[in-house]
Amino acid sequence: MGGGGRCAARLWRGPGRTARILVAVWSPLAVLVAALSVAVAAWAGWRAVRDRPVILRQLLAGGVVEALLLVQVVIAAVRSATGDGPADAATFWGYLVTTLFVLPVAAVWAFAERTRWSSVVLVVASLTVAFLAYRCVQVWTGA
Repeated sequence: MGGGGRCAARLWRGPGRTARILVAVWSPLAVLVAALSVAVAAWAGWRAVRDRPVILRQLLAGGVVEALLLVQVVIAAVRSATGDGPADAATFWGYLVTTLFVLPVAAVWAFAERTRWSSVVLVVASLTVAFLAYRCVQVWTGA
């Protein structure tokens, strides 16, 4: 085996570098989650106004937001484990875990309800995720 493993270990050695990388990723990721959630809400709102149900592409877009939320959970867990946790851990984790369930529940509802109301449900769910992502940043920083 070559020295590539040692180089990678040197690159990631020490909590300072890892913490800086995670701090640099956390806020932009939260903004991206919120922005994509608002975009999905706008798309679903447009379909609701036109009296159309949710389509598969919208649910796939929600799946992208959900994947980003999972990345956010991993980053938050790593940061909490390294001692850089949220100002109010119980509230933060309550918000973050709730965000993980909102879009899947909306997707199940959208499959069951094949009317324009499925689009309305997706609007509400997406805006809820955007708000909770914003609140997670606030709670993390203690604002």
